[in-house]
Amino acid sequence: MDTHLIERHLAVDLHKAYLVVGGVNPQQEVVLSPRRMELSAWPKWAAANLHASDVLVVEATGNAWTFYDQTVAHVGRVLVANARKVALIAQARVKTDKLDVLKLARLSVANLIPEVWVPPQYVRELRGLLSHRQQVVKRQTMLKNRLQSLLHQQQVPQPAGDLFAAKQRDWWEGLPLNPTQKLQMRHDLEGLTHLHTQLQEIDDELRRLSTSAPWAEHVTYLMQLPGIGLIHAMTLLAAIGEVTRFTHAKQLVGYSGLGAGVHDSGQTHRNGHITKEGRRDLRRVMVEAAWIAVETHPHWKAEFAHLTHHLPKHKAIVAIARKLLVVVWHVLSERAADRHADPDMVAFKLMTWCWKLTPEQRGGLTTRQACPERSRRVVRYHLLRLQLGDELTLVIRGGARHLIASTEEVLALKPEREVVT
Repeated sequence: MDTHLIERHLAVDLHKAYLVVGGVNPQQEVVLSPRRMELSAWPKWAAANLHASDVLVVEATGNAWTFYDQTVAHVGRVLVANARKVALIAQARVKTDKLDVLKLARLSVANLIPEVWVPPQYVRELRGLLSHRQQVVKRQTMLKNRLQSLLHQQQVPQPAGDLFAAKQRDWWEGLPLNPTQKLQMRHDLEGLTHLHTQLQEIDDELRRLSTSAPWAEHVTYLMQLPGIGLIHAMTLLAAIGEVTRFTHAKQLVGYSGLGAGVHDSGQTHRNGHITKEGRRDLRRVMVEAAWIAVETHPHWKAEFAHLTHHLPKHKAIVAIARKLLVVVWHVLSERAADRHADPDMVAFKLMTWCWKLTPEQRGGLTTRQACPERSRRVVRYHLLRLQLGDELTLVIRGGARHLIASTEEVLALKPEREVVT
């Protein structure tokens, strides 16, 4: 929006049940005195009082995106501010809703609003689903820890295998516990069963989304990378959103908070710890992926060994996570295969992903063969997209031979232009 066309800089202090709105003109004069109203009254007020020549600022909060959707059509531009970085408000000695609003508006006049990216609806929905999954996993972990604590208190040796598998239910029921402990134990086991079902439903939905627009065209490029499976790939895509908003890999590293802090003053220059200023889920996924990569992939194993010569392991793995995130940016931006990709490892990872897809999710490439063979065409399709593994005809794991369809077989079903797009 042309700054010469702006007549008012408005700001909103958003709360759960109400908001305060106020504003100034480009000369910093108050043209809309701060006023409070219920959230339910905002849509009607906005339609009647906002103009296309207005710029409106709101801090990023839990309900900011709904507010954004209600407001964006009525003004020239809506700026969503990073609440942490609005230092003028955070450091104010006198802090009220009305003062906050006018300070935000004046920061807008000075072009000092630290904006955050406004994710489109499909990104918000994926982020919400993944956040829900994290909460389910946390509750599952809490219940498991509580049950293990019960065994520890009673000094009960654990049986072999998965302690929480369905086949162990009789073992749990036979423990010499008092009635109160038995009640708690039974409720926790029932809770785990319920959460396991929820987790399966969430993962089924993530698999569906991974084969649907707009995510389907990106998932293949991420899942070729070591340590990145379906959940990690979808978490990365949700956190990154549109990779085109990062013009180079350093911007994505900074967004993740994996970049090193720098102290540069006078003759002193030193790098510090990582900034941790960015998306926590992006950092978490990259560190988890890095640990898997250094254990399973020769290139990253060698990189980690080199780094641990002069760094402790916990710092070396962060460096690996940062390097791997740079690769993420390149494969997504360039839609290309990783230059260190192992075709056999990539093919098997794609195969295990495809085994759990429904016929509809395989995009017309399914067959009526036994389950492990249904993915043979799908795997070749994705390898063609990566331009990887042209000579690969099968994958062997655990003595089992899993065939991969030929290029000709896939192109007969999918035109070449569909594969390379």
